[in-house]
Amino acid sequence: MSAIGKGVQEIRIGDDAGAFRILYAAKFVDAVYVLHCFQKKTQKTNKTDLDLAVRRYRDLVKELSK
Repeated sequence: MSAIGKGVQEIRIGDDAGAFRILYAAKFVDAVYVLHCFQKKTQKTNKTDLDLAVRRYRDLVKELSK
């Protein structure tokens, strides 16, 4: 998921209840940071879900660089 940020990965889960996504960053030494989890309702990922993950990634990078 380079559109979100460098090193961001996606877990895709599909079952009878629907399709779900987990966006996370595991490139940092101390932890795996979950940026956003959501249920997919359409084929295309909602822009608000992507924007939220981008904002959280930027905030995470800023916080960790202090």
